[in-house]
Amino acid sequence: MAAKYTPAPRTGDDSKQKPVRLQTFSGANGLDEEAQRHTDDEGDVDGQTANSTQDKPKLETDLRNLFFDDGKRRIDFILAWTIDHKRPETARQARQVFEENLIKEGLELEYDTRGRDVNFVKVHAPFDVLKRYADILKLRMPMKMILAEQHMKEKYSDWEEDDFGLIVNRTRTSNNNVASKTPLPSVGARLWNNTIQLVRKFMVPFHYDETVLPTVSRSYSCPYSSSREYLFEIPENKDEYFSKAIRSWIVDYILRRQSFNVSNSKTFSFGIKKMLSDGFYSAAYPLHEGHWKAGSANNARKVLFDHWANWTNCLKFQPIDYIRFYFGEKIALYFAWLGFYTLMLVPATVVGLAVFFYGLGIMSTNIASKELCDPHNNITMCPLCDARCPYWKLSDACSHAKASRIFDNGATVFFAIFMSLWGTLFLEFWKRKEATIQYKWDLTTFVQEEEPPRPEYLSKLENWQIFKMNPVTGIQEPHLPFWKRRFPIFLASYSIMLFLAAIAVTAVIGVIAYRVSMLAALQLIPQHVSSNSTVVATTAGLIYENASLVTTVTAALINLAIIIILNVIYGHLAFWLTDWECLRTQSEYDNSITIKLFALQFVNYFCSIFYIAFFKGQFVGRPGKYRTIFGGRQEECEAGGCLIELCIQLAIIMVGKQLIQNNFIEIVVPKLIKLVKRKCSKETREQKLAKTPWEKDYILAPAESMSLFYEYLEMVLQFGFLTIFCAAFPLAPLFALLNNIVEIRVDANKFTTHLRRPLAEKSANIGIWYSVLYGISRIAIISNAFIIALTSEFIPRLVYTSRYSPDESLSGYINFTMAYFNTSDFAPSDRPKDIHLGVISMCRYKDFRNPPWEDPEYRRSTAFWHVLAARLAFVVVFENVVVVITSLISWLIPDVPTILKEQIHREAYITNEIVLKTELRRAQGEDLNSLGGAHLSDENLRYSPHHSEDIELKKRSPSTGKSKSGSQIYI
Repeated sequence: MAAKYTPAPRTGDDSKQKPVRLQTFSGANGLDEEAQRHTDDEGDVDGQTANSTQDKPKLETDLRNLFFDDGKRRIDFILAWTIDHKRPETARQARQVFEENLIKEGLELEYDTRGRDVNFVKVHAPFDVLKRYADILKLRMPMKMILAEQHMKEKYSDWEEDDFGLIVNRTRTSNNNVASKTPLPSVGARLWNNTIQLVRKFMVPFHYDETVLPTVSRSYSCPYSSSREYLFEIPENKDEYFSKAIRSWIVDYILRRQSFNVSNSKTFSFGIKKMLSDGFYSAAYPLHEGHWKAGSANNARKVLFDHWANWTNCLKFQPIDYIRFYFGEKIALYFAWLGFYTLMLVPATVVGLAVFFYGLGIMSTNIASKELCDPHNNITMCPLCDARCPYWKLSDACSHAKASRIFDNGATVFFAIFMSLWGTLFLEFWKRKEATIQYKWDLTTFVQEEEPPRPEYLSKLENWQIFKMNPVTGIQEPHLPFWKRRFPIFLASYSIMLFLAAIAVTAVIGVIAYRVSMLAALQLIPQHVSSNSTVVATTAGLIYENASLVTTVTAALINLAIIIILNVIYGHLAFWLTDWECLRTQSEYDNSITIKLFALQFVNYFCSIFYIAFFKGQFVGRPGKYRTIFGGRQEECEAGGCLIELCIQLAIIMVGKQLIQNNFIEIVVPKLIKLVKRKCSKETREQKLAKTPWEKDYILAPAESMSLFYEYLEMVLQFGFLTIFCAAFPLAPLFALLNNIVEIRVDANKFTTHLRRPLAEKSANIGIWYSVLYGISRIAIISNAFIIALTSEFIPRLVYTSRYSPDESLSGYINFTMAYFNTSDFAPSDRPKDIHLGVISMCRYKDFRNPPWEDPEYRRSTAFWHVLAARLAFVVVFENVVVVITSLISWLIPDVPTILKEQIHREAYITNEIVLKTELRRAQGEDLNSLGGAHLSDENLRYSPHHSEDIELKKRSPSTGKSKSGSQIYI
């Protein structure tokens, strides 16, 4: 039914009701009888006590000692320090000056110095300070609902939502008062809306519990102005107006700008980061809201753990809005991106599984595989190495060839094209999703503030004599001349990076040498093992029959071990090189370390895979005239092709990386460290219970600025595995999906339970990582084109069926791909010593060359040039077609949804109108304070179905401001 806009009825004192800004949650609000059995190393529930029989739920801020000793002023930040025995007086004076400046700025401090190793300063920001900085920083804050209601009633009373979620204008005729809707929904619009509704019904089981975490709607907002305070809904308890995340963010803003030096001789002796860097403070952090353990009283942290970080929610969507409320926009945006990426993996997984099962279906029915496995063909192959390796039968490679057909078939081309389009769609849809998030979180007009110099930068240049005025701040800052100082450092830094990359290449060459020698060694097994039926002989025979597979798997495992070791080395060296470059701001530092670590890890992970995909078996030569490197023959692909080896290498490195790094390092290692700490701890239970919340948070691991960097890097490398080599491994999306389901909960658990509460930083996008993802998606198009053309058998099979096959089938294809070699042309030193197959006069090898009876012998045949031309033509066509299609998709899909653009413009217009009309009423002497408490329900506030991210918002009672579950929500 179409719902016409009408104001909500108000009775009694509802119009004076204030919106609740503090989050409370339904359910138990105190300690139950199990609480004492659910304690951890940090004590039970922060020493709190609660009465589970209370009828009135307690506010979350009552569940933990988050206040000064007076119980009224909230702790917004904690500064911790230890005694500096090297320079105690210098540190004390610096802290004293810094804290005096904080007090001058309006902050209130309270000390906890009870003679322990660590001392604490509790920081509280009064409402006047928060209000002043909200005005300075132009924070967008919610406007009074009654103002928006009155304006919408005047301007949008004829607008309504139809049965299909469209906003239409109702015009009534003067004769029969019959309503007509314009425009009329088309068949396509009806079909699209029905599809959306069907998908939403299918997704219902995967939604989190909305009775505990109700849907959050977006309200009208505008930049805060203390001179226009009447525009904003300020509750009676003014400390509840600004959320905890905003409070800590403002306090951090103040901390970063206060000086700690008495004299002005050191211009850059300011900021909490510089004090942390100099060791004057040991930590600075906001407090967690409560305890997360089972049996603890309800609080925001516990609810996030129970309904997000807990493993029982691994198949549920994430409450992104509540993550934002607790951790801030930057961390919430990462989880929103990771969740969106994981969701986009579902269709890729379905298609990949379909391609895999298709390969399984044709594995044994393929004509070429049957010919290769038929022992009656009696094809004798040339030795795989000189002198020591014997002749062998082509049918010995039967299992290898069958396995190769699972991944090397016609569906491979389709999957490569699909994944190229999938990568583009993922990036384009993410930009739209990001635009929606920016609008909902008031980040559309967010501009990063001017960054101060890094403390490390200032420390290194403390005695520098060259200064230059900052054009933004007007402050004289140390300046490093580009050509005299920066260029030589950058040149040396990136030269070292090239050397580090060369180490990864050298490691690959070492693995290649291992493969060659290992394969040669396994070929000698029949000479040293008797043909009896002992277990040793049976095992040796099995290894001999699968010599290539054993060599490939062991080489891949060795390569994985080398990759993990090199990653540790690369991580330390990349930070050392970036520190050496002495970059001014944190953004410059982050971008530089991102480029270095990504480039080094990209080379480290993908070097061996690129070798197998594009170089192995391409420049081998022929029997009697093999090309050598360092005196040894190059590796060559077996009869089944190199694609199966590429698949094995990719699977071991990708899955092994995820198991070792994601599961072992991120899950097992922290638990082992915690277990060791528990065993080594000498604290009694009473001592643990006596600790204050800031002491308990202090012993948690610090939430460093690089925490998200490694999470993004891990996922971006995974994206590279998925897209660059998707033609070789259609199961990659499945393993990525399973890994990401685990990864979301591991990261959520880490931020909720193992780290101090991070600063609620603002960020409007994922930064440089989008450009990296875009670059990978472009590389993937080229890579997959060459994999299909050079590594797979798709092009030779296509040429054979269309040009050489008498019946346009693959019958005779194996013989077509095999060239002849006269064994008498072997050099005496290269002839096989093992002649258990008898005297062989003619052997075969995989290549397109003339037989020895044609002139010129062993030269490239006509078929070779046909296949080469087809391969090059395929690369050109594939790349251009896919690039054109992906570019067309990027052009057709706007970065910002059209209806969202309209909504943004409409809101800007409405907000401006509200301000103008309210200012006019103020100028006319109307009492605006009477508008203070009224607010609207979501039903009446929502004049557009796209007023929030979701069309179907959770309905709340207009009289209480609560959800159906009785839970209050805040924005």
